[in-house]
Amino acid sequence: MIETERLILRPWEETDAEAMFKYASDPDIGPIAGWPPHTSVENSREIIRTVFAAPETYAVVLKDTGEPVGSCGIMFSDSLHSAEMKQREAEIGYWIGKPYWGQGLIPEAVKALLTRSFNDLHLDAAWCGYYDGNTKSKRVIEKCGFRFHHTNHDVVSPLGDKRTEHFYRMTREDFYTQ
Repeated sequence: MIETERLILRPWEETDAEAMFKYASDPDIGPIAGWPPHTSVENSREIIRTVFAAPETYAVVLKDTGEPVGSCGIMFSDSLHSAEMKQREAEIGYWIGKPYWGQGLIPEAVKALLTRSFNDLHLDAAWCGYYDGNTKSKRVIEKCGFRFHHTNHDVVSPLGDKRTEHFYRMTREDFYTQ
């Protein structure tokens, strides 16, 4: 468990499926990040059992209410990821429910994951990426201090369409000198 000023980042639990579905079923959330909207509470429960059971995958829980309103995680080079990472590097991914957009919650969560990545997991670099048009994700990346690294064109997303994906990177040195 990781605690920030307003959030608790903790592993997903099957009992979170209803809360996850509430936000992950919104067509403005998943598709822009490359995944389909959840179709039912059971679909969300299955995602929790499989995809979100990966190590370092966290529910973004509001301290005030105890409700999970999004997800964030650290994905290693030996798992499903988009960036071309080396050993001791990882990619940070995230999403949050629409009612919580623009409140700085995801930058708060990502900064906590960066601290974990460099202080606890001793990574050499962290990556973040976003598809063209996902300006909110780009803003999170910039707020957190990542530096532009490269762009890939004609990337086939998990939804099967071709997209342009932009990658940003933060090294251990960048993290300690910000």
